[in-house]
Amino acid sequence: MSVDGWNTLLVLGGIRSGKSEFAESLVADAPTVRYVATAPEGEPEDTEWATRLAAHRARRPGSWTTEETATDPRRLADVITGAEPNETVLVDDLGGWVTVLLDPAHQPADDTATIAELADAVRSSPARLVLVSPEVGLSLVPTTALGRAFTDALGATNRAVADACDAVVLVVAGQPAWLKPTGAPPHPPVPAQAGPGQAGAPAETANGTAQETLPEVLTPAVPPAPAPAPGATDADWAAPTMALPMIATGLVIQPGMELPMPDDYAGPQAVDRLATLDVPGGGLGMLERVVGFAAATQGTTTPAPWDSVRVLLLHGDHAGGASAGAVPGESARRARQARAGKGALARLAAESGAGLQVVETPPSAPIEDGPALSADRVESALRYGWRLAEQAADAGVQLLVLAACGAGTEAAAAAVLAATAGAEPPAVLGRVLTEHGQYDDAAWMVRCATVRDALHRTRRSSRDAKNILAELGGGDVAVATGVLLGATARRVPVLLDGPVGVAAGMVIRDLAGQARHWCLLPDHGGQPAVRLAADVLGLTPLVDLRLDLGEGATALATLPLLRSAVALAAGLPVHPSLSDSGEDDEDFVEPEPAGPGPTSTEPEPRQEPEFAEPEPAGPGPATTGPDEPVSPGRRAD
Repeated sequence: MSVDGWNTLLVLGGIRSGKSEFAESLVADAPTVRYVATAPEGEPEDTEWATRLAAHRARRPGSWTTEETATDPRRLADVITGAEPNETVLVDDLGGWVTVLLDPAHQPADDTATIAELADAVRSSPARLVLVSPEVGLSLVPTTALGRAFTDALGATNRAVADACDAVVLVVAGQPAWLKPTGAPPHPPVPAQAGPGQAGAPAETANGTAQETLPEVLTPAVPPAPAPAPGATDADWAAPTMALPMIATGLVIQPGMELPMPDDYAGPQAVDRLATLDVPGGGLGMLERVVGFAAATQGTTTPAPWDSVRVLLLHGDHAGGASAGAVPGESARRARQARAGKGALARLAAESGAGLQVVETPPSAPIEDGPALSADRVESALRYGWRLAEQAADAGVQLLVLAACGAGTEAAAAAVLAATAGAEPPAVLGRVLTEHGQYDDAAWMVRCATVRDALHRTRRSSRDAKNILAELGGGDVAVATGVLLGATARRVPVLLDGPVGVAAGMVIRDLAGQARHWCLLPDHGGQPAVRLAADVLGLTPLVDLRLDLGEGATALATLPLLRSAVALAAGLPVHPSLSDSGEDDEDFVEPEPAGPGPTSTEPEPRQEPEFAEPEPAGPGPATTGPDEPVSPGRRAD
């Protein structure tokens, strides 16, 4: 419910229109909901009203809490203002609230001021807020003064609250019609983005409040193709980077999010089905797990190979000792190279028919001196990653490959692993290889000391997910965590390839434990951090290629193999001995005999050619033909 472009919503509708049920469905996936009831209990003899209230209470899940504001209408604004950012509040409804507001027991009262207070509370609410209200503007003008006072007050309330809300929907006969923003959800129009390096820069929204924008994703130009050889085609092989527009969605990312799980029935059934296929040997071996993974994430026992694949290459450097031994500017050069459709990753992406999207993440400060990222930027990075995955899902992407190319990513991932799995830094930090192919042990020791100092600095800090990202992980790990969350929410599987992806997988366990079930690890690459995280997350690597071409390259190199396994599982027939007819799929047709003559329906027995025994060698005349004698010892030509 938190990725549809709104944070505060007004649901309007007539009597028995289904507005309350629609509002309740919008918050049904929230872990907890605070239900604010505004209507008074009514007179004891009014059994019909009591029945209505009882029906409303019966629909509320047991995890919801209920709060009453019928005795004091001004308290509703205080409840909304005091709600926390991670809370979901449902107010049902404003008609009952206006009824209490106009009650003589609360007079004299300044109705206009109270309505303005409510609108201000809605506009500044940090919580996820849904308000339900009757729409009475389509009815006739009441004939009584009290009726006119009610419709006037409720109309003023609806207008003020609708102006303060991000979105407004009118429910008619159970059918929602979105009034604000114009058109239908899930997403409002996309505003302009900030320039490069302006993550978190404030921008003005339609209602005048400030919202943060996220880093720009650049769209590189595809380089011209080289002159083709004679007879060759001149098609471009390089897949361009795609632009990603960003909006502020009001998304609240919190621990214990309820995200979907893969189909736990389809996966095992697909693996069991492999034993029935017509294959000459023992089957697919380790690739059986690929078939089970594809089946579970696609929700079918006969999954299809992934046609649309997108690589998300996260670029963000880590300052300080984490990047010891890294060549200055090398990661930026790799990112520019990928944008231009050059280099190993772009080539592999093109060969696999995958799109390549380079994402600039916020740079990370030295973790030995202080937090790598501010709390606000962690929130922005998480939402940014979620939207990256959501944009991919909207574009029809069936599989994501998560990779990174920043300086110091290995040390940052090692710090996250040490904080989440209790590992020692030297055990999860791989040796530093220079650009000349030599090991730099001095740089490796600097990285180990940096992670050790960062862990000592944060020894009394909370180990919750967002704090670990802020203190140790940095921008790229935070964006990767958001990508995994968004991909899980949209049921898009992810190939992990490198320390950043598995570090995000370790962090995400506190936010949504379901995410790891949507991840597949093709290879550990010989990296100790990936090995440890894979063991903790229960991700068994499929191959052991030991490629060292940068994050993402191994996943793309194995992608054709993964596709082939899934294609075989879907396309091979069942073995004849297990089929219903017990016969082969293709019947053998006996050819017609050559020449005239009667034919028989019974096949003729196969005639073996007669064996002619050779003449014994030895003296004496022999002939090669009827009239040509051959002398002993002479070869016949």
